[in-house]
Amino acid sequence: MKKLAANTVLCMQPVPQTIVSCRDRNGRNNALVVGFAANASLDPVMVMVGIVPSRFSHHMVKETGCFVINLPRKSFRKEYNYLGSRSGRDEDKFAALDLKWEDAKYVNAPILTDCPVSIECSVVDSVMPGTHELVIGKVEAVHVDEEYLDANGTILWDKMDLM
Repeated sequence: MKKLAANTVLCMQPVPQTIVSCRDRNGRNNALVVGFAANASLDPVMVMVGIVPSRFSHHMVKETGCFVINLPRKSFRKEYNYLGSRSGRDEDKFAALDLKWEDAKYVNAPILTDCPVSIECSVVDSVMPGTHELVIGKVEAVHVDEEYLDANGTILWDKMDLM
């Protein structure tokens, strides 16, 4: 086995292709692609996303204390790439893409309704170990398109064709 430099590749792959949506205090929506997302706790249920502090959405999540994790299908690739390559400082990405969204039920952030899974989160903590601030969110609600649930309410992950 060949040893590679730590910065050659991200240490663990695959990671979920994740879009974080948020809203500022003035009601402006934004969304960004994040490269770091993971489960953080089973009880209480918490997740973690990594956001570079210089990103436009960082201050939104910090000031409102909430965000939504959206998991896109492969058919959402064009939008995903756009959200990951543009800044909300320069344009309204929701308007530019004509994104479909609705207000989250428990947090003050938008849910991207073209994504089959959306997870509403309230920020409980964060840590700055390096380039990304790791924001830990308590899961307030999970929204899943009904076609991806079995009769017991179990999520059928393999049926979604996620990115």
